[in-house]
Amino acid sequence: MRHQRVINHLGRTSSHRKAMLANMAASLILHKRITTTTAKAKALRSYIEPLITKSKKDSTHSRRTVFSFLKDKEAVAELFREISPKIAERPGGYTRILKTGNRIGDNADMCVLELVDYNENMLGGETVKAKATRRRRSSKKKGEGEEKKASETPKKSPAKGKKTETQVVKTDEIPEEKSDKTSEETEKSE
Repeated sequence: MRHQRVINHLGRTSSHRKAMLANMAASLILHKRITTTTAKAKALRSYIEPLITKSKKDSTHSRRTVFSFLKDKEAVAELFREISPKIAERPGGYTRILKTGNRIGDNADMCVLELVDYNENMLGGETVKAKATRRRRSSKKKGEGEEKKASETPKKSPAKGKKTETQVVKTDEIPEEKSDKTSEETEKSE
C-alpha cells in the first residue's frame, strides 16, 4: 500500500528522476517558463520552490546548496542575480501552472509552468512592447514623397454590384504613346 508515500516517481529510477528535475529546473530558471506534462510540473514545483526560497539569502553556503541540486552554473547565477531580488517580498508560491490541454500523440495532460513574477500578460502589462508595423516599401524622403503624390492622379472604374478598383496613372513620367499601350494591356489583362 502507498500510505503517505507522496513523491511521484514519474516512472523513472531515482538517478534519472533527479537528473531530469535538475535539468527542468535549470531550464525554468533560464527561460522563465517551460511547457511540460502536468505530473512533471507538479513534481518540479515541489523541487524548485525550496531552492528559490534558499536563494533569498545570498551566501556562499546557500549558493553551494542550490548548485548541488541544479548542477548548472549559469542557472545558479541567474537565480541569485535576477530572480531572488524580484521575489524577495513574496512569502512563497513562486511558480504557476497553466493547463493547456492534452498532447496529440499520447493524450498526456500538458501545461505551462512559469515563474509568477515574469509573466507580463498577468502582471497587467507593466512592460508594454512596441507594436511592429509591416511595410511593403522602404521609407521615402519627405521631398520625394510629396512630389510623387502631386503627380499621381487616381482613376476609378465604377461597376454595379462589383468592387471598385483604383488605378494610379502617373501623368508626368509616361509619354502619350506608351500610355495608350499600357491602357490596352490593362484592359486585356482584366
